[in-house]
Amino acid sequence: QVRLVESGGGSVQLGGSLTLSCAASGLTKTSCLGWFRQAPGKEREAVATIYNADGHTEYGDSVKGRFTISQNDAKNTGYLQMNSLEPEDTAIYYCAAEPTYCALGGGRWVNVVDFENIGQGTQVTVSS
Repeated sequence: QVRLVESGGGSVQLGGSLTLSCAASGLTKTSCLGWFRQAPGKEREAVATIYNADGHTEYGDSVKGRFTISQNDAKNTGYLQMNSLEPEDTAIYYCAAEPTYCALGGGRWVNVVDFENIGQGTQVTVSS
């Protein structure tokens, strides 16, 4: 059973930084873990994902170059380092994971917005 607990959200000003953490249990060495966000009235938006089967990462276009996803060696804690924050980054951020292989074949991988195991979410607010 997968359990995810996020922490680290808060309020910052334009250009500030925050680091989100996700304490995870029930994952395996081929699991995948990531973050998506959802602002009021908007759909889920993929932010960042790490696929442990081959170690590659994927980022949403709006956060590339500003956000970095990582995990500790034990694979039981994930991090999202967010720099150069903008008001458009304001949303609830959710940690999500799948405990096993996340590949779809043909070089495609399950999108983080479709992961079935989701944490409770943490609010990030960026003011201008």
